[in-house]
Amino acid sequence: MNTVWKKDMIADVVGLVIGLGLFFSPWAVGFSTESPMNWNAWLSGIMIAALAVAALALFAEWPEWLTLAAGVWVAVSPWVLHFSSNATITPLHVIAGILVAAVAALRLWYMHQSYPRVTA
Repeated sequence: MNTVWKKDMIADVVGLVIGLGLFFSPWAVGFSTESPMNWNAWLSGIMIAALAVAALALFAEWPEWLTLAAGVWVAVSPWVLHFSSNATITPLHVIAGILVAAVAALRLWYMHQSYPRVTA
């Protein structure tokens, strides 16, 4: 099996690392007993990591769109779930969400770049 790393795969690996980091953040930062925050981090982290694996396995556009939506959700979730007053967890969610959304948006932008084609 030829597994040549392409620039496209780097974005998906970044998403996988951020998703796993978000999943393990309740234990690393110490907020595992606070319910809305830990469930949001666990579920969002699993979803982002699973979408990154799907994007690595398939050459399809849908994982990138869902990853973009998940990144936006993670970035705004402190205010939607009312834990924005926590000075440790809010920046973690906002930064992780913005990074995931930016990487997915960049990946989508590259997918939609049209190259000149020769027509006969």
